[in-house]
Amino acid sequence: MILRLAFGSLLARALTVGMTILAIALSVTLFMGVEKVRTGARASFADTISGTDLIVGARSGSVQLLLYSVFRIGNATNNVSWQSYQDIAARPEVDWIVPISLGDSHRQFRVMGTTPEFFYRYQYRGGRALDFASGHGLNDLYDAVIGADVAATLGYRVGDPIVVSHGIASFTQHEDQPFRVAGIVAKTGTPVDRTVIVGLNAIEAIHVDWQSGAKTRNTTPVEAIREMDLTPTAITAALVGTKSRLQIFGLQRWVNEYAEEPLLAVMPGVALHELWQIVGVAESALIAVSGMVVVTALLGMMAMIFASLNERRREMAIWRAMGASPVTILSMLVLEAMLMAAIGACLGIVLLYGGLALARPYIDAAFGLWLPIEPPTTQEALVLLGVVVAAAVASLLPALRAYRLSLADGMVVRI
Repeated sequence: MILRLAFGSLLARALTVGMTILAIALSVTLFMGVEKVRTGARASFADTISGTDLIVGARSGSVQLLLYSVFRIGNATNNVSWQSYQDIAARPEVDWIVPISLGDSHRQFRVMGTTPEFFYRYQYRGGRALDFASGHGLNDLYDAVIGADVAATLGYRVGDPIVVSHGIASFTQHEDQPFRVAGIVAKTGTPVDRTVIVGLNAIEAIHVDWQSGAKTRNTTPVEAIREMDLTPTAITAALVGTKSRLQIFGLQRWVNEYAEEPLLAVMPGVALHELWQIVGVAESALIAVSGMVVVTALLGMMAMIFASLNERRREMAIWRAMGASPVTILSMLVLEAMLMAAIGACLGIVLLYGGLALARPYIDAAFGLWLPIEPPTTQEALVLLGVVVAAAVASLLPALRAYRLSLADGMVVRI
């Protein structure tokens, strides 16, 4: 009986009730959307590199090593000597190792020197390997493979020339040794998309006539450079895969205690966890802001119920005349609020998943964030239930006022 009366009352005020439901739906969409983006961002960061057991670099901080070696953010405090790299590669626990050399750039994009093995050892999103949208890998000394964002931003195609700049923010270019775009990596949503990849020996080649970071007056012909021994003297970092996951900690301890030079070996997952602890405050602030939007919508619903009380005094007086008790009127107003919140929450979920289905390909292409479309978790279901309970609590004050008004109107004797 009360449920039927509540539905009828809401339908009689369809416009104002509809606007309130829409406000609740949008606030729920925002709150749940922030949570989806937050978890999606975590998963995307975690999936940036998979299948790599250790990252080895000069001794610094684990987060710093992760940022410059994987995300191309920041710079290394020091390099790793080639002899140390060979010592690590010779360890019995090592299944594979890929060197990385950073320091140069092309326009606003970082240049990374590595070996052809990088293209099938580097994996992302749970084991996906790199694919070529066009072209091939590093077959020649002056071949360059570019990421999807580099190609899209600069308009490069296979066969186009590339001139690498010395350093990150330098106007000095290696014009005497241009590269050629040999391949374009398919979109990955990882820092590879924003990287120009060249051979490790090519990094040595373009610095043949450089000493202490400055260009000498010598200009060695390219033909002579091709005949040189271009084995590097140092690298920036290395990606390491072990033969068994049980050997990771032993190898990590050996690297961290390496006597020849100070080195650091970190597990990518642990370093990512530390990174998220650093940005956790910003996450909490974002969740708090979206939560306040939900609270604002519920307060708006309470204000709407308050505003309608005087208009509904005649309605409640009729209910009293028909035998409805003040408790029935109080219960009906609370039930109305719960119905609005429940309908708004359900509509918010529909808007959220519809928006995710439409926006997910664009977000993935633009920001590299893969937002999974999965059924609401237990925590999310509890949040939706909390919205309905909060609506019931928010409606108690106007419902108690309506209770008193119905008592006063019921005691008035009209002649």
